[in-house]
Amino acid sequence: MRPLACCLLLACAFAAVTTAAKAQDTRADTPVATVNVTSTRDPVDKSYRKMIRGMERFEREHRFAPAANLRFQLLPRTPDVKMTGITLRVAGDTVSVPVPVAPDNSFVLPRNEQALREDAAVLANRKTTSMTWRALIRTPGLPPDTRRLGDLRLECRVGVEAGLVSNSSPLFGWLSDALTTPEGVCNSPQGNYLFFADRPIFAVRLRAGERSEVLPFCDCQVLLDRTYYAPIWDTSWPDDTLVEFEYMVDAAPPAAAAPAVEESR
Repeated sequence: MRPLACCLLLACAFAAVTTAAKAQDTRADTPVATVNVTSTRDPVDKSYRKMIRGMERFEREHRFAPAANLRFQLLPRTPDVKMTGITLRVAGDTVSVPVPVAPDNSFVLPRNEQALREDAAVLANRKTTSMTWRALIRTPGLPPDTRRLGDLRLECRVGVEAGLVSNSSPLFGWLSDALTTPEGVCNSPQGNYLFFADRPIFAVRLRAGERSEVLPFCDCQVLLDRTYYAPIWDTSWPDDTLVEFEYMVDAAPPAAAAPAVEESR
């Protein structure tokens, strides 16, 4: 090979190597695009561990409602939400446990050690904003259309311990402050824990012996006609205080007056 051709070949080879090296350096300096995968767990789903902690709190503080059992209940956030066909399951990495749901959308949460180890979730087949979750504690044998204040006190403690009240909604913005524990929410007049009646209510009254008091309603968007506050923080009302409901009913048309009949003399 002629000296000139050899030099040209070496020059071309050196240029190619230099270009490749620069390209590699450029790629090294260019930041690599990353994709952050967020959790796919729907906020409406609840932590199994927290709900079990709520059950354990019920056992520790059963004195508030000694004759009652604990269930959990799903409630619609707005009246137009259909609450039929709801299914629940406890789902972890390797475990899936179906949870039977009663016709009133209440349920008992089974205890499963594998689900606890896997930090499982309690999953419902519903959209995030369609339902709210609550503890359901009812002493049997109460008069019709009443609740017991001690039952409501324990519902609050269990519900907050179980993480059933979401603070993702502006309605529950108070939970983003210091009131995040059962003691902070349930023992304070600023706790404002919401309770829901079985159907639309016209009035709610506390009654303990000769003492009575009308309770305020909640000016909110969640089950507006069924929502009320109760002074669960006020120890001057005993646990056996009755919460009496006057439900809304469609006024029946007045019956036609019977024609007057003149008495025979």
